Formats: sequence, structure tokens, C-alpha cells
Amino acid sequence: MKIAVFFVGEVQDAGFNASALAGAERAGQSPGVAITLVSGVRYDQDEIRARLAEVVPEVDGLVFIGGQGNIATPEIAARYPDKRFAIVQGQKTGPNLASYDVRQEDSAYLAGVLAAHLTLTGTVGHLSGHRVRPGLKGRAAFVAGVAHAAPDVAVLTGFCGTQDDSQVTRAWAEAEIKAGADVIFTMLNDARRGAIEACRAGGARQIGNALDWVARDPEVFVASAMARIDIGVERAIADMAAGHVPGDIVEFGLADGDAVSLRMGEDVPEAAAAAVASAAEDIRAGRITVPDTYDGAEFQPDAALCDD
Repeated sequence: MKIAVFFVGEVQDAGFNASALAGAERAGQSPGVAITLVSGVRYDQDEIRARLAEVVPEVDGLVFIGGQGNIATPEIAARYPDKRFAIVQGQKTGPNLASYDVRQEDSAYLAGVLAAHLTLTGTVGHLSGHRVRPGLKGRAAFVAGVAHAAPDVAVLTGFCGTQDDSQVTRAWAEAEIKAGADVIFTMLNDARRGAIEACRAGGARQIGNALDWVARDPEVFVASAMARIDIGVERAIADMAAGHVPGDIVEFGLADGDAVSLRMGEDVPEAAAAAVASAAEDIRAGRITVPDTYDGAEFQPDAALCDD
């Protein structure tokens, strides 16, 4: 079966796409599956639609990586009812369309609990790129985690409009640090480099996401909100190859092995680590419901920096 795996941006982004790529590569080793990678597509719905229209006639199925696919993928799935489609981190389903959601919000909530316990200034930050559903849910969860652990801690939260421009993310992170944030949770791809530079220069700690950033840079990263996007991709491709289209969104959360977790550095105090472990158990047991919406204030360092 010929399956295209469709990426917005570059696959080697040291983040979300890189994790998805690992899953696609493993799935491609399965007998009877031939994987084609489509990448470098800008986050622009017209460009996404145009590229999908080029790719879909040449394959039997397509897996779209990221919530950016929630608009265009259902449209093209309806045009090609004889082909199979899936969105990883998606929210749409149909007769030939499945969605898989690695619950980044679960680990984002734990990141909020940790940030609230670590801050010395009483202010923490959040920085993400595009306003897609997974990122919005992650922001809501992080803010809720902070409030759960320490309601008096202030949160500076913003979407800078890019996942690739490190100059923009550095400016945003610098502005949050200048405004008092000493711990920043980032949901970024290749543009994370700018936030890393800002944190290193400003003496702030960062909590990463998707990959294990603690292992990569323990000086800057105190933790990383792990989300095994690769697991969602593997499952999507396996289901597609088997001809199975789940009717409901398939979720992977804290209760599903290592799909989601918070990786903490060795310098995290025991009390903070214990608070994170307690919150994780409460989420698994259903005693904590992780919210997926946020309607509070947003941080705007400078209107010229925001291109979304």
C-alpha cells in the first residue's frame, strides 16, 4: 500500500515533526507498506490544499501530521472516497478519515505543575507558534497545571505565529524573561533555538516538549513534556494498511505506557517531583480533568513581533 506522510515544515525540526518522522520510518519497515514523505509545505491552507491535490492521486492513503490538517484533509477525503486518510493530532473523522491524538495536554499540565514549584519570581511563561488545536490545548493545560499547584503564580502566554523563525522566538522569550518569567514552557519546532538562546542569556530555565530536551541541553532545560507523536503515526499507518478506520478519535495519554510523560532533570527538587507525580496519578485516575480551552489574557511583547 502506497502511503504518503504529509508534513507542514521540515521533517528534521528537532521537535514534533522529527518525532513523527521516527514513527513513519518504523512503519515503513512493515511488509506491504511503502512510505512517501512530503515535507517543506508552508502553514498556509491554500498551499496545503494545492500540495494535497498533487499528492493524493499518486497514493492509496495519506497521513497528515499535525492539527494544521483539520481543515484541508476532510475536504480532500470527501473528494476521494476510495482512498484512506488520517490526521495525527487531528480532530476530524469520516467514512475514510481517522484521527489520532497523542495527548500533549497531559504532559503540558504536568509542566505547569513543575513550573509553579520552580519559579522564584512568581511568574512563568508559555510560548508556542501556530494557533492549531493541539497547541491551544497544550497552552490551556499548562496554565491549569500552574493554577493547580500555585494559584498566585502569574502566567505569560503567547503564540508568536511561527514554528521556524528563531529570531522571532528569541524576541518573544526575551520579552517574557524581561517581564519576570524565570521558567518558560515552549511548544516549538525548529524555532526553539531562539528561545534556547534567550533563556541561556537571560538565566531562565526552559521546559521543552515532544522530545527529550533535558538530555540534549540540561543547562537550559529543567524538564521536557514528552509526547510520543511517533506512536500515533505508527498506529495510523498500521490501521490504514489494515483497512481499519476508527469511528472515534484514537487517544494516547498518561495511562498509555510512555506515550506521554514529563521528563525531569536531576536538579529538580524532590518536593517538586513529588507534586508532579501526584498530579500525574490524579489525571490517570480521573480525579483531575485536564481542560482544553483558555480564555484568559495573552502576553504581547510588541505587535510587530506577532505575525499570526
